[in-house]
Amino acid sequence: MNSEHLLQRIRLGEDSTLELKRLVVKDGGKVFEPHPDGLSDELAAMANASGGLLVLGVDDRTREIIGLPLEHLDRAETWLTAICTDRIQPPLDIVTRHLTLPDATGTPVPVIAVDVPRSLWVHKSANGYFRRVGHARRELTPDALARLFQQRSQARLIRFEEQTVPGCTLDDVDALLVRRFLHPDEGETPEQLERLHLLARHDEQWVPTVAGVLLCTLDPTRWLRNAEILAVAHHGVRNDPNEQIDALEIRGPLDRQIFDALHFVRRNMMTAARKRLGRIDYPQYALDAVFEAIVNAVAHRDYSLHGRRIRLFMFSDRLEIRSPGALPNTLSLESMTRLSVPRNEILASLFARYCPVDDPTLGRRLLMDRRGFGVEMILRESERLSGRRPLYEAIGDLELCLTIYAQALPDESR
Repeated sequence: MNSEHLLQRIRLGEDSTLELKRLVVKDGGKVFEPHPDGLSDELAAMANASGGLLVLGVDDRTREIIGLPLEHLDRAETWLTAICTDRIQPPLDIVTRHLTLPDATGTPVPVIAVDVPRSLWVHKSANGYFRRVGHARRELTPDALARLFQQRSQARLIRFEEQTVPGCTLDDVDALLVRRFLHPDEGETPEQLERLHLLARHDEQWVPTVAGVLLCTLDPTRWLRNAEILAVAHHGVRNDPNEQIDALEIRGPLDRQIFDALHFVRRNMMTAARKRLGRIDYPQYALDAVFEAIVNAVAHRDYSLHGRRIRLFMFSDRLEIRSPGALPNTLSLESMTRLSVPRNEILASLFARYCPVDDPTLGRRLLMDRRGFGVEMILRESERLSGRRPLYEAIGDLELCLTIYAQALPDESR
């Protein structure tokens, strides 16, 4: 939006996507007006609706352009960022621009234009849950709030992984990552990616979807902060920082995360050997089962849960994989060994068609085979090795934890 277009919008006044605020700075740079709680409500209300634009430095009643003191622009920016981080949950991502607009005398004065995208999540601000209706914010009633959560959750007719991601553009997509999804003579690249639900049209532009960000960008956490694996290895049996021997934040496209997580397990897994009648290895874990467990965690986790990531913990006697999200509604801990209900159907389909596995020891050609026997294999192979059946636990509605027990290693290796 250029300055002339912005001036025209200001002259017409506030609407469902435009909010104007005078910014009063006093006492050596302290922001006196607007109150940060009220501004957090306005910003969250826009994000919970269709997004919009906030202009700081304009009187919302008279539409007069007041401007901001030039020397306080950076301070105002820091103040605004703190509101979005500390008074809005989950934190709200915004884009700010410093512009000059003419005041009543025609003198250019600084203002801050704040782009608020339509969010993937439902945001709570200082005074509750709000949504922009017309030119004002409205507190969400319990039934309206429930519908909004449903609309922006896995229960939507448009799945979460199909939603476009604010702030990500076609320029952020990596050409080498995209190449594996393309076929010669099947159309232009954007159209092919759209058919696979990796791109979608938004405001006449091609925009990556959640699935596109997860598979076709080099660092999905730029837009989806939770899209990573935290891996930690301990030499004892407790989650004790003093017993930590290795740790890694695993980022990148999802298929690369899977292989990096498996490499982490391989690197920290103890493998004893005996050579009495020829060498016999005693690995702690069945790596094909561990690989399947990591694939399942990445493919089926709930990416709509903001700020929650997959956590992989290794101990001397067990391995834990904690995946964000409850089981899909049609599954239970008892039925998951017999049924396959993917939470993220697009990711599961692309894993099974386009993501190869080059390691022959893992016994598969692609990341997923779609036959629905993955959990059964994890249980069978892990129990065969260790003598103990792995344990699945639902931690409330927030997390699914899989514990795979280690094989007891020989006391001596010879």
